[in-house]
Amino acid sequence: MSVWALCWTTGCAGFFVYPGTATGGTGSTANDYVYVANSTTQTLAGFSVGTATLTAVTNSPYALTFIPTAVAVNPADTMVFVAGSNGLTGFINAYSIGTGGALTLLMSNNVAAAGEVSIDVSPDGNWLLGLDSNGPSLNEAIVDVYEINTGTGQLSLGTAGGYTYTGSSIPVIVPKAIKFAPNGDYVFAAVGTAGDLVFPFTTTVSNGAPLGTALALNFGTSSSVSDNALAVNSNSSYLYIARSGTSGGLAVYAIGSGGSLTPVTGSPFAAGTNPISVAVNTTATLAYVANQSDNTISAYSLGSSGTVTSAAIFTATTTAAARAIAVDKSGDYLLAAANGGYPDLAMYSYDSTTSGKLDFSTSIPTGTDPTNPVALAVTH
Repeated sequence: MSVWALCWTTGCAGFFVYPGTATGGTGSTANDYVYVANSTTQTLAGFSVGTATLTAVTNSPYALTFIPTAVAVNPADTMVFVAGSNGLTGFINAYSIGTGGALTLLMSNNVAAAGEVSIDVSPDGNWLLGLDSNGPSLNEAIVDVYEINTGTGQLSLGTAGGYTYTGSSIPVIVPKAIKFAPNGDYVFAAVGTAGDLVFPFTTTVSNGAPLGTALALNFGTSSSVSDNALAVNSNSSYLYIARSGTSGGLAVYAIGSGGSLTPVTGSPFAAGTNPISVAVNTTATLAYVANQSDNTISAYSLGSSGTVTSAAIFTATTTAAARAIAVDKSGDYLLAAANGGYPDLAMYSYDSTTSGKLDFSTSIPTGTDPTNPVALAVTH
């Protein structure tokens, strides 16, 4: 099976902007769904987001035949993809999203030895990229490029290409996350202690090779720093990184010509212990970081230049070890999946009067405990 083998060398004070409907959230929970991948029970759970409510969609949770590791919703909100492995073979299942958010299996794509730890769908909906767990054994960062049949959900592997690594001074590659810029110009990959990669992306291709030559960016100075998760603001001007270790926290970078990244003043901004996931609201007025080791979520108000203008950390009292977070389609809620928590999925609204405060709305189990959620995805 061909792959893209991509290896490389090289508390503030201030006004906290209310991020809900007052600043650009849709305020509508129509077709507002969240899907959670559970590793222990090998299931995919789906929920409809209502006003301060979470309701399981029909037939949820859905049984898988593999341990899931990643989940993504396409930009048109018509398909959910869930990736994982049974220990020998990798799979990426494609589901259609029906009435009320219910899922129907379209295709179980056997992707052979590929083991995707993170997946994302291109803004045009035609490509799915997976960051492959097989890379570290080769000292490589492997990105698998699949073309999507938007009618059937079938995935076809793109043409192979590579970026070669030489040298021994770079920390060990640990694949963590892959993310498209909303404008489709770039793809970002976080590879743990080895930093990040930026790829130019071309949506119109004839050779099945939409990725360009990678720009390698090593922001860490040692194996004590790890870039774990990525988010890009809606106009593709800033990259946000959940970074753990020495000088960890929320790292914010301006995206420049050719995908170059320039840190904003004050970056990285302090967070809790072991930042593991990051989310940005649609108007880029607020960012969140889930801190896996101290049961907290950090909240940051963002200025137009990407600078953090205020910050706060609160205890996620209904979830332990938050693993993944996302802002829902309405823009009014933050969803947090907890690996080892119960209930496993919590939803928070934004307090309109208290700086940095998130108010608990509701929570719901994602299956029969222990489910151990590892990833979630929301409709757009």
